[in-house]
Amino acid sequence: MKILHTADWHLGKRLDNYLRLDEQREVLQEICEIAERESVNAVIVAGDLFDNFNPSSEAMELLYSTLHRLSANGTRAVIAIAGNHDSPERIEVPDALARACGIIFVGYPNVSVKPFRTQAGLEVTKADKGFIEMKIPACAFPLRVLLTPYANEQRLKTFLGIVETDDALRVHLQKHWQQLADQYLDNAGFNLLATHLFFMKKGGEMPEEPEDERPILHIGGASVIYSENIPKGLHYVALGHLHRYQTIDTEPCPVVYSSSPLAYSFSEANQTKYVVLLETAAGQLLSHKPIALQKGRVLLKKKFDTIDAALVWLAENPHALVQLTMVSNKYLEATDKKRLLDAHDGLIQIIPEIKNLGDDDPHSPKLDLSLGLEKLFEEYFRSKKGQEVPQDLLLLLKEVLAEGEE
Repeated sequence: MKILHTADWHLGKRLDNYLRLDEQREVLQEICEIAERESVNAVIVAGDLFDNFNPSSEAMELLYSTLHRLSANGTRAVIAIAGNHDSPERIEVPDALARACGIIFVGYPNVSVKPFRTQAGLEVTKADKGFIEMKIPACAFPLRVLLTPYANEQRLKTFLGIVETDDALRVHLQKHWQQLADQYLDNAGFNLLATHLFFMKKGGEMPEEPEDERPILHIGGASVIYSENIPKGLHYVALGHLHRYQTIDTEPCPVVYSSSPLAYSFSEANQTKYVVLLETAAGQLLSHKPIALQKGRVLLKKKFDTIDAALVWLAENPHALVQLTMVSNKYLEATDKKRLLDAHDGLIQIIPEIKNLGDDDPHSPKLDLSLGLEKLFEEYFRSKKGQEVPQDLLLLLKEVLAEGEE
């Protein structure tokens, strides 16, 4: 059995005011072509299908047409779960029609999928809250999937019955997954967890969220899930949320963020994007390899001291989406800004970095506007308080920014 893992499509997302829908259409076509070329039997889309709770009609049409193509007329299983950018209600709306094509939408935690069978022979043979077992045409063993879409704190209390403690989410999910593993998982099938959560290895380095990503990590780290919370018996964990391809841990099995299909912020500049192809047998993962995606405009950022040098570089990178930082001892004049904008249709941001403006004191702090909002806050706090920002305050800022976006 071959399985394709992808996530974080963010359909309808803009880069500032620049709409990326044409690029998304191209890269999703590329993903479909990979699935067809590799004769994939199942596709996992691990959350953030849309970029907001109210996607445009064009974004919805792109999602449904892509998943329909991936389903290959009901012969290929397609499982798509909600992420923190998705409305779970909207994700589950087309479920009845989708199941006829072998497409399974899961919006809420603890959802029990109704068993079904497509005309092509794809079948859900067992279902429980947060679990499905599927029989896939041409595969001699079943696919078992533990399903945990993203849920905010209120939803977790409502659907999972969590009582508030610092580690309540970890404790509950570990117990929930372990119960499902004990009841349904053995080496007669391939066992996978698909989820949209913030994972890390306990005691390891904390993965970095993209600068414009709504944070899942909450005060005190209560929403961090550790790889040690994953039950034995799983062969692979398909993650969504972080936009860079990375393996969080290899124990008890590979725990992998597949990456987003496009770079969605300049903090992701120069990143290669991937889908992950799994080759499996009953009871084991034979291999998993990232396949680099080629479509979409790359994101580049560069710093220059002169307009002429910037213009030369822009001409050398006509297909990129660009963030320029212009270093000067005076503000950028309107004529110079127009020269830059006229030279490149993908110039998204021009950031002035002013040095020595009316201040000859070499020790005076300089404001670097190329920094993200969080970094600017850290610099401001450091200059005012003479110390680093406490971690709980920084996490609070992330939550406030996320709430403001919603």
